[in-house]
Amino acid sequence: MACSDMEKLSLDVDPYCDSDLSGCAAAMEKERESYLSPTENPSTISVSASIPPDQQGYDVEFDPPLESKYECPICLMGLRSAVQTPCGHRFCNSCIKKSIRDTGQKCPVDNEVLLEEQLFPDNFAKREILSLTVRCPNVGCSDKMELRQLEKHLSHCKFATVPCPQCLESVRKSHLDEHKSQQCLQRLMTCPACAGSYVYANKQIHEQICPFANTVCEYCEMELIRDQLALHCDTDCLKAPVACTFSTFGCREKMPRNELAQHMQEFTQMHMRYMAEFLRSQSLSSCPVPSIAAHSSSDERGATARAPESCQCKPELMNLRETVLELEGRLVRQDQQIRELCIHNETQKNQVTELRRKLSSLEEATRELEAQQYQGVYVWRLENFSLHLRNQEAGQPIVLHSPPFYTGRPGYKLCLRLHLQTPNAPRCSNYISLFVHTMQGEFDSQLSWPLQGTIRLAVLDQVEGEHHVEVMETKPDLQAFQRPTVLRNPKGFGLPTPSRYTSPSCSSTWDSREPSEM
Repeated sequence: MACSDMEKLSLDVDPYCDSDLSGCAAAMEKERESYLSPTENPSTISVSASIPPDQQGYDVEFDPPLESKYECPICLMGLRSAVQTPCGHRFCNSCIKKSIRDTGQKCPVDNEVLLEEQLFPDNFAKREILSLTVRCPNVGCSDKMELRQLEKHLSHCKFATVPCPQCLESVRKSHLDEHKSQQCLQRLMTCPACAGSYVYANKQIHEQICPFANTVCEYCEMELIRDQLALHCDTDCLKAPVACTFSTFGCREKMPRNELAQHMQEFTQMHMRYMAEFLRSQSLSSCPVPSIAAHSSSDERGATARAPESCQCKPELMNLRETVLELEGRLVRQDQQIRELCIHNETQKNQVTELRRKLSSLEEATRELEAQQYQGVYVWRLENFSLHLRNQEAGQPIVLHSPPFYTGRPGYKLCLRLHLQTPNAPRCSNYISLFVHTMQGEFDSQLSWPLQGTIRLAVLDQVEGEHHVEVMETKPDLQAFQRPTVLRNPKGFGLPTPSRYTSPSCSSTWDSREPSEM
């Protein structure tokens, strides 16, 4: 081997060796053997072997933090495929080669002349870096391992993420199947209505256009299939807006379909006028006046050609005029019929009003006759008393008035007033209060006033037969017994607390009180 070759070999191996060349070569070989352990093989350092040649340093979290001597001065990350320069600086293999190509043949640190052929692998630094401890870069994983084991760990890490093949979103490997079937916006869905497929992200769009999806008519709110909606609105929907049947003749009204018949009936006269005007305009435009030609020769030729046409137009024009006259006659007759029907309808309304008035008068006379038959003894049967009790328990004051009755014929006209006092009433809570009121009657002018006599009030027990009776004498000086000036005397006379009720069946305990005016 030539001396120059030996010098080059010694430079590639150890730039600091300037003594015996053979000794340097032997030392270099011994040092290289010490880098690799007996158990180490190329598969152990697959982290660097599988990396593309232009990739930068290791962008991982070292624990403890990476020392500066293992940091690439260019990418500022852990040295990947470390190489060393003759001036003693370390770089990533791809970083320094890219720097030489882009910025020139010089060292980025000290600007010494540097050729790509002068770079040599720094296996010692490579071995040291691969032995450093790093953290798993996956979020949620707390495992630590040597850098050389990182790639193997990443292939099995349960926190490792991969891009979803459908939406390209990063998802954990362990959750990928669940994401693809339940969460991915680009997953395929099957429409339950039409059995068609669509992307989940377009679900709302598909639901708006699916021909078999259920929808609601905007007019009648009927639920039906979307494919039937247009036909439903055009033919069946009673509330869908439709144009008048006479729209071709000029009527511009629109109304719900169920009001079309009423519109046709109410505006018959207007429709007849529209039709007459339309036919009149058609009759006038059916035979246009021929224009005068510029040349006499063309006039003569056109005269012979237009003569048959004018002959054909005359019968059609006559037919249209007859139709217009007939329609105008029908319009006049319908106007007359409408006026007669309006008069007849008004007469019937007046007759119905009079009959109702007579019926009301007869019902009042019947009630008056019934009231005169009681001869001073009147039994008032209360309906739905349980309902009144529930309303009273809810805090609603209950006031009931009986139908009127007479004490005889002739006699005084009276009625009863009943109170169900509320539980929070100040002095008569949970009591039934009964009062007698005088009313304007048929025989008031024949009677002596104020009312004088004895009044007997009784609450009838329909279960055990224990009736509660109270006899009261009238007091002529009270307003309750004066001749009423209104339909019913506002003042009544009776017992504020004649009976305490304890159940809807009106079983009660007698609690007598002094009669008073209320």
